[in-house]
Amino acid sequence: MRSTRLVMLLAGVVAAAVAGCSSTRVPDTNASTRMPAINSSTQVPDIGGLPLRRVSETPLTGGPGRFDYSALDAARGLLFVAHMGAGQLIEVDVRGHTVVRTLGDLPDVHGVVVVPDKHRVYATATGRNQMVAIDEDSGAIVFTTPTDTYPDGLAYDPIRNAVWATNEHAGSETVVDADTGSVRATVPLGGEVGNVVYDPTTDRMVVAAQGRGGLAIIDPASFAVTERIPTPGCDDPHGQTLDTSAQVMFVGCEANAAMVTVDLSGRSVIDHQRVGEYPDVLVYDAGAHRVYVAAEGGWVSVFDHSGGHLTPRGSAHLADKAHSLALDPTTHHSYFPIPNGSGGGPVLWEFEPTR
Repeated sequence: MRSTRLVMLLAGVVAAAVAGCSSTRVPDTNASTRMPAINSSTQVPDIGGLPLRRVSETPLTGGPGRFDYSALDAARGLLFVAHMGAGQLIEVDVRGHTVVRTLGDLPDVHGVVVVPDKHRVYATATGRNQMVAIDEDSGAIVFTTPTDTYPDGLAYDPIRNAVWATNEHAGSETVVDADTGSVRATVPLGGEVGNVVYDPTTDRMVVAAQGRGGLAIIDPASFAVTERIPTPGCDDPHGQTLDTSAQVMFVGCEANAAMVTVDLSGRSVIDHQRVGEYPDVLVYDAGAHRVYVAAEGGWVSVFDHSGGHLTPRGSAHLADKAHSLALDPTTHHSYFPIPNGSGGGPVLWEFEPTR
């Protein structure tokens, strides 16, 4: 996420402690609110409501501050939510609809990734320029490791047992041993960078090089940038999600309210879609062939994917600042942390697909 916008988004927020560990069932909903006009170049087409039905609301801790990334251990039903505004990582049992624990002292926490085989969770404490490893079972801190300036998103390389942290402002990647916390490498990319994704098909890291207007492909063994793929029509590429089998990357374009589909094999942009202003978190549901895009203003867009091309299935304003989500690939349920729920405090909304 871009820090220049964070200052505006966080201004005036008052942190109030909210103790919430139970779930409230809510009626079925199908959001169909029209998006307020931004301007002719960024307005999302009115294509009806989202193909989602809200099935639960779980109160969260920490007050109505800004959330950032979240990561799901689907086998255990545990969701880890970065509550950036509170400097906390919230662990939620999505089956029991309860908060398991809240881990504090993680200033400006942004990225989070869970590695179920290791029972480890990794998060970026951006306010201290650190990566933090956490024991998934006990919540204990395993290690902290220094990164470069403004660590944001994370990705795990299972072949080399390494966690990659994107340092947005420094324009680099910090590569950390997932067991010991030792820094293996710092990879400079030249200009600000967005999120990093591990591609298991080609065994490569793919970075949204927003300062260079494209994607950077990195060999995770040699830490060398092997090639760059331009993304014309995509200003400030930041968030991304991968369809591994089709070898296409869906990339959110922060500066022009768009998402492009990049054919990684053909090294070209093959599809272009309008989304909400400042698209942030993108998630791909491989089983349903569906892409979710959450934008900073709270607009969520859903697309179905076939052959490298996308069909819009719905777009709506879900809630103010609903720009982060996680998805269960087994149930196809999606989870959105919301700063201000029905009771005024932070909540986790759970949705099931309706079509």
